[in-house]
Amino acid sequence: MGGVGLTRIFASIAVASALLFAGAGVVEAAGRGAPDSFADLAEKLTPAVVNISSAQRVNGGRATGELEQYQRKLGRPSVSLGSGFIIDSTGIVVTNNHVIDNADEITVTLSDGRDFKATVRGRDRETDLAVLQLDGGSTVFPSVKFGSLDRARVGDWVIAIGNPFGLGGSVTVGIVSARHRDIQSGQYDDFIQTDAAINRGNSGGPLFDLAGNVVGVNTAIYSPTSGSVGVGFSVPSDLAQTVVEQLLEYGETRRGWLGVSIDDLTSEVATSLGLRNSDGALVTVVRSNSPAEEAGVEPNDIIVEFNRRPVSSVRDLTRAVADTAIGTRVQMVVLRNNKRVSLSVTVDRRETRLLAASPSAPLAANAARGSGLTLQEPTEDIKQAYGLPRDVEGVVVTAIDPDSPAALVLQPGDIILEIGWERVTRPSTAIDKLGKLRNLNSGPVQIYIQRGDLLSYKLLRP
Repeated sequence: MGGVGLTRIFASIAVASALLFAGAGVVEAAGRGAPDSFADLAEKLTPAVVNISSAQRVNGGRATGELEQYQRKLGRPSVSLGSGFIIDSTGIVVTNNHVIDNADEITVTLSDGRDFKATVRGRDRETDLAVLQLDGGSTVFPSVKFGSLDRARVGDWVIAIGNPFGLGGSVTVGIVSARHRDIQSGQYDDFIQTDAAINRGNSGGPLFDLAGNVVGVNTAIYSPTSGSVGVGFSVPSDLAQTVVEQLLEYGETRRGWLGVSIDDLTSEVATSLGLRNSDGALVTVVRSNSPAEEAGVEPNDIIVEFNRRPVSSVRDLTRAVADTAIGTRVQMVVLRNNKRVSLSVTVDRRETRLLAASPSAPLAANAARGSGLTLQEPTEDIKQAYGLPRDVEGVVVTAIDPDSPAALVLQPGDIILEIGWERVTRPSTAIDKLGKLRNLNSGPVQIYIQRGDLLSYKLLRP
């Protein structure tokens, strides 16, 4: 891929990027020196880090690219390589979802060369995490544990172990370069940035602190060449551990849901409202029959506290709600007409309230299905169900085949406004256009979508 881009060490995603420079005075400070060697720690941790190969059979013609076309002629599966780590002696492995996505076969190789078949226990596309179970019988596997980022500071040493370029176990060392990075890959972005060398194939591998605890799951890199330039991103351990625990217990995630569309406060809006700062999340839409409506939340409320956690931005509120146990009644503080108002809200489950209709369910009137999508016109019922603006145009995504490429790009409630620079207003027209592009094998097409109050261009493989 030409130009600078953000790479999920495996698959490219489009992001908006900016480099920030600031001058600073010289400050003298004492820092901890590096250990004389990382060898003892690497020797202790490496046995629990695994290589993952995921095979997808290509007889159905889903694979693309020169390698896959060659393999198709030979009748072979396409194979992708990534990394992972064992967190329990029974053979529970954590990795990235994109490492094993659409895989028909998963093989896990330990550092001593032993191979084991694995099955998927659960996956979460939104944080790009997956949990596997090794088929090892009574085998007792080496394992590592999650640590906490509570005490991690920018400048602390970290160690990345993984499988770059399919070469086998490899160890690199660096520091925590930054925390709480939003790389615009999803609404739960809260990445650790590190300069420890991370390359293709490191996906799903662990990032360790000097105590040998997993503090991150290596997921993406920022690079002009898809190789390491010292800017890597890892899902933080606190978020990863929460997701993994849910996947192990339920086989899926169970996130809290409030039922509002929100936006960050700009300094201009804050000034117009007579506020001293721009902290908080501005409510733009309150969905009907939602926990927020029942609690008395109103449009233009500014949420500044949720479940005793301060809210400075949209991301703060999104994470706080998602982390709240389903059915829990919590206190929420909003600013309304410059006055603090305390509200009590019972959190619902996001996956249930936003669950799309089954992709195989009977089609509703004014709907069409194809390319893994079910699209409908924005009727009053659809607008109400997804909290869409009254004057919305385009076609609404109401269901997605989880095994389709569309599942990586879209979600229920998205509004498709354009496909390949052409406006779309009818579901059948949109599906027909995607079908024609797929038959032409034209590759990914640019689509223009609306998600909440945000407009963005995305690449969709029809």
